[in-house]
Amino acid sequence: MSFLRNLLALLGLVAIIGGGYTYMTYKPMYDEYKPMLPLMEEWDIKGLMALKDELDPKAPEVYKSMLKRLIETKNSAAATVWKYPVAEGLTVEDVEMSMMSIASEHGIKSVGELPLSKQVELTTGEKQRFMKIYLYCNPMTAMMMVNYMDDYSAYLPCRISLVEDKEGKLWLYSLDMDMMVWGGATLPDDLLKEATQVRFIIKDMMERAAAGDF
Repeated sequence: MSFLRNLLALLGLVAIIGGGYTYMTYKPMYDEYKPMLPLMEEWDIKGLMALKDELDPKAPEVYKSMLKRLIETKNSAAATVWKYPVAEGLTVEDVEMSMMSIASEHGIKSVGELPLSKQVELTTGEKQRFMKIYLYCNPMTAMMMVNYMDDYSAYLPCRISLVEDKEGKLWLYSLDMDMMVWGGATLPDDLLKEATQVRFIIKDMMERAAAGDF
């Protein structure tokens, strides 16, 4: 029992809502981080368990998925993003045209682009692997989110990155929006509807653009 309590303290809320298999699945993590346990003594495990009941019903799956990616990659960024490989043969221009077409189809506005690799090339005079960030926003939804809680402004605008990896392959990246939509207490119905729609649009843009679909 003492072991389980310490394990739950170490993993915190993420592990608690991750499911009943915590003990067997995360014992190696417990062993690795056991020296940190004295720092966890002030944690209220019962309080964390009670918090689970106040979260959206989809929250356990959201955090279980993120925790799985964290364990696999040992990287917090990799655990909290969506990524799609661009189909072989597609160029940067192909992907950009797809995203432009799909964004127009969904009525979401392009509000800017950050051609990072090009800017670095101009500064250093050295060729860089391609990296560009595309910004999208639905102003009405954005204001609804911020009116609900100012913290949501940190998620705005929605971003999709097109990155050429070190082997020359193109990938699309964006923040995993599941945590924003379902990671806390259930959102009010009108906001949940809007946030779910924006999530669908960004994911649809990435999936289809990665395949070269218009």
